[in-house]
Amino acid sequence: MDVPPEPSTLRVFVALAPPDDAKDELARALRPAYAAYPRLRWNRIEDWHITLAFLGELPSTAVPSLRSVLAGAAASHSALRLGLRGGGHFDERLLWSGIDGDLERLHALAADVRELVRSCGIEFRDRPLRPHLTLARSRRDDPASVPAAAAGLSAFVGRLWRTERLHLVGSNIGRGPGPIRYRDIEAWRFGAAVRSGGEGAPTRP
Repeated sequence: MDVPPEPSTLRVFVALAPPDDAKDELARALRPAYAAYPRLRWNRIEDWHITLAFLGELPSTAVPSLRSVLAGAAASHSALRLGLRGGGHFDERLLWSGIDGDLERLHALAADVRELVRSCGIEFRDRPLRPHLTLARSRRDDPASVPAAAAGLSAFVGRLWRTERLHLVGSNIGRGPGPIRYRDIEAWRFGAAVRSGGEGAPTRP
């Protein structure tokens, strides 16, 4: 079977991922919203993530240098304790759950990651970090569902967990019709020693 060629560009971001049991906890809290707002474009639970830096469309040749600096970033930070809490929305279009826990260290990690990405000569839109986990997007003719679903999450408080790895993620956004899909390009354990070749305890899908 022929293997399709690697794309010449990748749409990528740097992120953290909640563990499965924390995602399951939030998914149970979302069951009433899944039933009440079926027209929302719900993200797949396996794709839930907390974005630290959105880099946009990059040439695939930029990925090796990102691997090197992100391995170093993960090695220089210890695991964070984070949790999911409440719900909110951006512009009545995007539904999210908020982030609780080591927020000061989360902001410091994001600032370090963004500085290291810029050191590779990669330009990206450096928006202020607003830690959240995206859950769903509304259709243009449905301005009410996202705010209502966010209100239904207001009392949700998830357990804290240890965020063990830093993830470099690729997506298929802008590559034709169909739902958004994400895949790990590589992930690195926090606090892991970086080997002489620049790679630090990577985890591949």
